[in-house]
Amino acid sequence: MYNSRISGMGFFVPEKVVTNDDLSKVMDTNDEWIQERTGIQERRHVDTDQETTTSMGVKAARQAIERAGIDKDEIEFIVFATLSPDYYFPGPGVLVQRDLGLPTVGAVDIRNQCSGFVYGISLADQYIKTGMYKHVLVIGSELHSRGLDMTTRGRGVSVIFGDGAGAVVLSREEDPKKGILSSHLHSEGQHAEELSLIAPGMGKRWVTDILSDNDPEDTSYYPYMNGQFVFKNAVVRFSEVILEGLAANGLGKDDIDMLIPHQANLRISQFIQKKFGLSDDQVYNNIMRYGNTTAASIPIALTEAWEEGKIKEGDLVVLAAFGSGFTWGSVIIRW
Repeated sequence: MYNSRISGMGFFVPEKVVTNDDLSKVMDTNDEWIQERTGIQERRHVDTDQETTTSMGVKAARQAIERAGIDKDEIEFIVFATLSPDYYFPGPGVLVQRDLGLPTVGAVDIRNQCSGFVYGISLADQYIKTGMYKHVLVIGSELHSRGLDMTTRGRGVSVIFGDGAGAVVLSREEDPKKGILSSHLHSEGQHAEELSLIAPGMGKRWVTDILSDNDPEDTSYYPYMNGQFVFKNAVVRFSEVILEGLAANGLGKDDIDMLIPHQANLRISQFIQKKFGLSDDQVYNNIMRYGNTTAASIPIALTEAWEEGKIKEGDLVVLAAFGSGFTWGSVIIRW
């Protein structure tokens, strides 16, 4: 049985910065209202037709592969997490294989929204632990901006999300005390509709229904979120799954050197930080600059934290996420 470690990281965000003041010009909102509720000051949006979910993921992947110090052809498997694929099908995993010019390696797409990257890391880790693969590429990428209701009607959701991508290369590690120690995944589908996008979907409203009705008041193809309900569940599940991961490895709160939470809301991160008694240097947040980039948020934050020297060899790094589904999970890493 092998361990896996993160051997390379990378991220990409579009150049276009959209501030809270910019949003106030297209909807009834303001900087104070957004910052008070989310902590977000700005986010990145793609310029029309210049980027796709796949193209952003490929750019992040190239950087991760280079930093891993391997040739791209050494990648043996691709895991791509997103809720905003280029096409309804096929998924972006195979598009990455094509665009990176990789051999005919396998590719799988993960639809676990905000928990997608954590689920992806867990999946890739199992492949490496069993000896099936030596290097696995894991990508989280989201292009939200083209699918948001950028009016006052949709402001409760639209002010939160941004575009971007992050990627890591997981590689085989011989030392059992280094790398990914464990991962812990959960779901609770009874709350699926509390954070969801109902259409297009085969069971509800498909594209043909939307087109035939041509109803400007039909919001089924815009994301919906029961914000307070999601917040209350998130702070509970974040705490539970972090503690679960620590306990599984005989560790406690005081052993955490760096917590990288999914960047859903700065208030959630601050709540968890206070509950666990962590300092500002022990929790990395960048939602202020990028908003919620869903499956991309953890790899973007992880890469930035590493680039800034906030993660060192031997550190205990904890990744944790909660989101639509509901799904949640944690990954415990000895760097």
